[in-house]
Amino acid sequence: MYNLLNVLLMTPQQGGGQGGFGGMGSLLFFGGMILVMWLFMIRPQTKKAKQQKQFIDNLREGDKIVTIAGIHGKVKKINENNTLQIEVSPGTFFTIERSAVSMEYTNAVAKAAETK
Repeated sequence: MYNLLNVLLMTPQQGGGQGGFGGMGSLLFFGGMILVMWLFMIRPQTKKAKQQKQFIDNLREGDKIVTIAGIHGKVKKINENNTLQIEVSPGTFFTIERSAVSMEYTNAVAKAAETK
């Protein structure tokens, strides 16, 4: 039990032998941990942010959207100051920031409309 604990904690065993991974092995282990974090956490976030920006940049008048607050509407006008005028019901217009458009909800609504 004591030897297993030493191996898990990567500490050298008493008695002159060197246990654990050693200096170079520890660097490889931490490098591998950083690589795994990058692959599973950082890279997907940057990819998703890039897709969100591309989606917002490609909005056109007439597109049906959903805001991050859950408001459904249709883009009526794209203003110069990065705002959109959306129609939420006939004759009712909101002005929102482009960044308030939710890509996930809008895509989900579009897929639901296609299946009907």
